Amino acid sequence: MAGGWSRDGAVQDQIDDTVSDAVAAARARLPRGESAEYCDICGEDIPEKRRIAVPGVRTCVACQSGRDEAVRHSSINRRGSKDSQLR
Repeated sequence: MAGGWSRDGAVQDQIDDTVSDAVAAARARLPRGESAEYCDICGEDIPEKRRIAVPGVRTCVACQSGRDEAVRHSSINRRGSKDSQLR
């Protein structure tokens, strides 16, 4: 049920658009092109199965895990409460 000037289903449309935008952004970050044989970060061999599974891959599993962890712990505050902003 929408209130005010919004129509019914407007909130769900916003949620759908947010999800669609996130999926499009994730797809844009996917590697493209030919995979590297050696990791760009540490220089270790990238297994052939990984190169086949992820076309355009440039890093080994260990280095990619480290990059993903760094992104996960970025300093973006997504919580809206005032208390979380003071921490």
